[in-house]
Amino acid sequence: QVQLVESGGGSVQTGGSLRLSCVASGYPYASYCIGWFRQAPGKEREGVAIIDANDYTHYAESVKGRFTISQNSAKRTLYLQMDLLKPEDAAMYYCAADWPEVCGDYFPIETLETWGQGTHVTVSS
Repeated sequence: QVQLVESGGGSVQTGGSLRLSCVASGYPYASYCIGWFRQAPGKEREGVAIIDANDYTHYAESVKGRFTISQNSAKRTLYLQMDLLKPEDAAMYYCAADWPEVCGDYFPIETLETWGQGTHVTVSS
């Protein structure tokens, strides 16, 4: 069974930084699209950043220049470096993936097969 486990969430002040990690296990495919999604209370789930095995990346416009998605395939670990955090970034952040797949210039929220449990991020003004 494919599993994704996130960590690294916490509470920071506006302008601060956090680095989220997602460790994947139990997947048999070399091709994938994996990324970060977030959901704040009362709001719809939204894509943040995605990356595939070819290192193609796509970011939400709201986080460009502040967040960086990366991966260490050998360690089966995904990262999200979040800098210059704003109160609007506060949400539960989820790692999600689809196998086999490649990423496109959009967030395939409804088709992602596997989701992690989430890690919470709060940002105070």
